[in-house]
Amino acid sequence: MHPYERLLRDTYAAFNARNLPATQKALGPNVEWPDAMEGGSLHGPEAVGEYWKRRWDLFDPHFDLRHFEIDAAGRVVITLVQTLRGANGVTISKGLIRHVHEFENGLVRRMTVLY
Repeated sequence: MHPYERLLRDTYAAFNARNLPATQKALGPNVEWPDAMEGGSLHGPEAVGEYWKRRWDLFDPHFDLRHFEIDAAGRVVITLVQTLRGANGVTISKGLIRHVHEFENGLVRRMTVLY
C-alpha cells in the first residue's frame, strides 16, 4: 500500500470517528481546503478544523472509501460514497464523489472535490 493511501485511510477513519486531532495530522501547515458550506477556500489546519467542527454541528457526514489511484501528477484521487445525514439522523444525500489530494513534504497541501 502506498504511504499516502495509508495516511488518507487513517485520516478518513479519524474524520468518521470525529477525532479532530488525528484528522488534522495529515494536513500540511499551508493546506488549502474547499469550503463547501460558504464557498471559497480555507487555509491552514486550524481553519480546516474549525470548518469541520461547524459542519459536524449541522450535519453528520460519513465517507466510505471505494477506490484509490495516484495520477500522473502524483495526486491521490479517491472515489468514495458520501453520506450526509441531518442532526435528526435522516439521510439528506448519498452518492459517489471524488476527492483529489495533492501533497507536499508527505502531508496534504490541497484537496479538491469532484462531483
